[in-house]
Amino acid sequence: MINNLAELIKVAQNQTKMKLVVAAAQDEDVLTAVMEAKNMNIIEGILVGDEEKINLIAKEIGMDLSQFTVVNKPDLMEAALESVRMVSQGEADFVMKGILDTSILLKAVLNKEVGLRTDSLLSHVMVYEAEHYHKLLYLTDGGMNIEPSLDEKKGILKNAIVAAKALGRPEVMVSCLAAKEKVNEKMPSTVDGAELKKLAEEGYFGENVIVEGPIAFDLAVSKEAAAIKGYNSPVAGETDVMLVPTIEVGNGIGKALTYMANAKSAGVIMGAKAPVVLVSRADSSETKLYSIALGSVIAANQ
Repeated sequence: MINNLAELIKVAQNQTKMKLVVAAAQDEDVLTAVMEAKNMNIIEGILVGDEEKINLIAKEIGMDLSQFTVVNKPDLMEAALESVRMVSQGEADFVMKGILDTSILLKAVLNKEVGLRTDSLLSHVMVYEAEHYHKLLYLTDGGMNIEPSLDEKKGILKNAIVAAKALGRPEVMVSCLAAKEKVNEKMPSTVDGAELKKLAEEGYFGENVIVEGPIAFDLAVSKEAAAIKGYNSPVAGETDVMLVPTIEVGNGIGKALTYMANAKSAGVIMGAKAPVVLVSRADSSETKLYSIALGSVIAANQ
């Protein structure tokens, strides 16, 4: 069971080595993370993009490109399509976003001919290691689905549960966030939270999954807050997966964890045939390294 990102790195190092393909790899932080992942024996790498720019950056950071396969595709859409095709046809195990817009990569992922489309909804999962929380927190969806419906929340939760179980959670505790714990018809997040809890009790999300909802953030992460308020739930203070009602809530919580609480993080898109490593351009090479490790462990478990 993985409780922090250092343990995630160790698991990625000790499992079967996965092959990563990077779409539009001509970015210093991305190449630095890929180089570190290779040096740490986490991945084999394929770099797709502008070969001239990749060579120049590699020289600047001391990267030995002889350890990688480099595919020259300067056009961003072509780089995305080629990267996704490699995963689809088994030439690579998972894909990472380089220096291109997320929309371009997702268009390739959903391409009917070479893409990684499944019947599942695509959703983003960020994994956070925060100093004052005792295990990893899986936050979803603060990156893709804007204002998901109940059906979409079902898919988002399924994806996050797959990610949590891939990292060894024997029992996945889910909090469906809302501003209060009582159902209020004027607050859709409370209605959906209660319905998702009911579905979990009926076995919709599989074995060893406990869903609580609606539940406020403080109760989701703090047993002390739950005790003070007299709130009883096995999920209180033990949340693994935090389902947010809208992208703004997820984006805000995630950035608050990063910039105010100095939390470490990793991010992937779930729901495709293979994980898609997706982090912000502003994220550090360390976050990108953790995200590669996350994608590698999930790919190995898929």
